[in-house]
Formats: sequence, C-alpha cells, structure tokens
Amino acid sequence: MTIAVLTREYPPHIYGGGGVHVDFLVRELRRLLDVDVHCMGEPRAGATAHSEDDPRLLGANAALRVLSTDLTMTAGVGNSDLVHSHTWYANMAGHWAKLLHDIPHVVTAHSLEPRRPWKAEQLGGGYRLSSWAESTAYEAADAVIAVSNGMRDDVLDCYPTVDPAKVHVISNGIDADFYHPDPATHVLDRLGVDLNRPYVTFVGRITRQKGVPHLLRAGLQLDPSVQLVLLAGAADTPELKTETDALIDELKAARDGVFVVSDMLPREDVRQVLTHALAFCCPSIYEPLGIVNLEAMACQTAVVASAVGGIPEVVHDGLTGTLVRYDQNDPATFETQLANGINDLVANPAKAAAMGKAGRERAVTQFGWKDVAGRTVALYRQLLTSR
Repeated sequence: MTIAVLTREYPPHIYGGGGVHVDFLVRELRRLLDVDVHCMGEPRAGATAHSEDDPRLLGANAALRVLSTDLTMTAGVGNSDLVHSHTWYANMAGHWAKLLHDIPHVVTAHSLEPRRPWKAEQLGGGYRLSSWAESTAYEAADAVIAVSNGMRDDVLDCYPTVDPAKVHVISNGIDADFYHPDPATHVLDRLGVDLNRPYVTFVGRITRQKGVPHLLRAGLQLDPSVQLVLLAGAADTPELKTETDALIDELKAARDGVFVVSDMLPREDVRQVLTHALAFCCPSIYEPLGIVNLEAMACQTAVVASAVGGIPEVVHDGLTGTLVRYDQNDPATFETQLANGINDLVANPAKAAAMGKAGRERAVTQFGWKDVAGRTVALYRQLLTSR
C-alpha cells in the first residue's frame, strides 16, 4: 500500500499545528507502510515539493497560487493507492486526485474555514476560494478524520451533507520522548528571563484564532511578580500587527518582565521555555484541539486555556490545568478569568507543579503518535478493502 500525504507544511518549514501533525504522523506511518509526501514551497528532503512561485501568477491572490500547486500535486500521485490531504491548502489536490485517478481521498480536519471568518482580512476574495475548496473536498471525501469530538461536531454542523458515518475521530498526538522536562536554562538566560520570578508563556502565531490580544489585556491584571514570555510569530495582517504592537507597548509601560520573541525558535528552545514556565496560556477563541497544549503538558507544565473546541478533551480542568469559558460578547470577563487562573497558580505553585505532573502523565498515556498512526492505517485499509 502506497499513501500520498498532501500538505502545505513539511519540515523544516512548519508554522502551525497542522504542519506539526503531518511531521510526526508521517514519521510513524512510514514504520507501517510506504508514504509519499507532497508539500508546497522549496525543495526539501523526504518530500516532493511543489512551488507556489509560478511567474505567471506573480502578484495574484495567494489562494490562486495554492490551487496551482494542487494541480501539480494531483499530477504527481497517480501511482498511489490512497491520498490523504491536510488543510484547505491541499484539500483540492486530494479531491482532484480522487476524481482523476479513482482512488480514495481522506481529509484530516485541522480547522474549518466557516469557523474562521477573520481570514477574509488576510485572503480577501481568496477566502471564498479556500472555503469552496474545503467544502467541495469534505463533501466528496471517502473519510474525514476529525482531531477531536468537538471538531467532529463542527464538521457536521458546517457541512450537513457529509455522512456522519464517514467522520472519524482520531486525535492529534505528542512525541513525549522529545517533549519532556528540560533542566537546561541557557535559552531563558539568552532571552533575559529572570529565573527567580515565575513566568507564563504563550507559543503560537499572531492570528485572530489564537486570541493573543486577550492575553495581552489579561496581562495588565497579572500579579506584579509574573513575567510574560511570548513566542509569537508574525501577525497575519498589518491591522492585527498594529493592534498587537499597541497592546504590547501598553503592557510594557505598565509592568516589567514582558518578553516578545518574533523569530521562530527551534523546537528544542521552545521545549526549554515550556518546561520552566509556571504555566502555559492558550487564549484561543477557536481551537480544534490545540496541539501546543499537549506540548506544554508533556513538558510537565500546567495549562490555563480557553474552553473552546477540542481543548477540554486535552486539558482536564482542575487536574492538568484551568479552563476558562470564552464568550465573544463578553471579552472583558474572559480576560479577567484568564488572569485569575494564572494568578491562582502564582499563589499556589505546588498546585501548578501537581498539574504539570498530571499533564505529563496524561500526554504520555493518552496521546501517543504510535496509536494515532495505527488507527489511521486501519482506516486506510478499511477504505481500500471496501472498494
């Protein structure tokens, strides 16, 4: 059996949870069967890369450049037994491959375009194209893998014509051998973090989805002893950058110990930052699962997170962290409760430590990539034998 995995992100160019998922899933799948990876961007080892830089589309909407790579992906998977696409960027390649080559198409639902209307700011009319690509692929796919029960509910809500029997829950995983408590501190020393004071960290992109402005406003209400370490990539839009920069300036004017790292740090450095944090904060307003919460838990760090999407299926409220209800109509209360959850751990470091230990145990025993890959291969075999 030869499987073609279709994705935009693949190492070393990874910027989101979908890319992390593909990276670790492919590692495990290759222990079980033949896997050809087709990604987008520059050539790299372990995959066939499809360029988004067609000179004929220079200056065109980014969604058109993505769809052009879907065409070349489709042409390259004719010898595969099954295609498995990840995110809207590659969904149309999977759909076209199904039609052209008469092979099953599996989609993994990492996020859904109807749940991210703010992407219209970033893509303009391309958002309508990405939404069309996603809906077309999902409605015709032979199977949809949802990374959480919450995501399964969202898939069926957004795309009611999809047969519920085709939607299978197989969660994200974590490599607990890599993500583990790291006693070293050289990264934190380089950043200037005071290890004699507690700090809270955030890791992720600056997008509307990740709720960074909520965390920055909550930062004004944190105990004065707390530092805030943000490992935050570039903002999706100039407007969001302006908003975020203003909130960062306001926070820095009100308190010390605010560190913002905009460069993408190596995973080893992120692991160290997660390890020594009093807590990891995930203020997302939409999150199908939140793989970064698993990374923090595997590093034995307590989590304070919004209770949205699949996060409650990862973070056990009161045991591995604290969950905060998000209400888009009352952001001020959400921000106060985020601050309260963090401040509670500042006042009770033993509680934070106990949550961290319980979190690592949960990550190790319930979210291994080996199990994820095994269940995924079982689904492949089911689809192929039923044809």
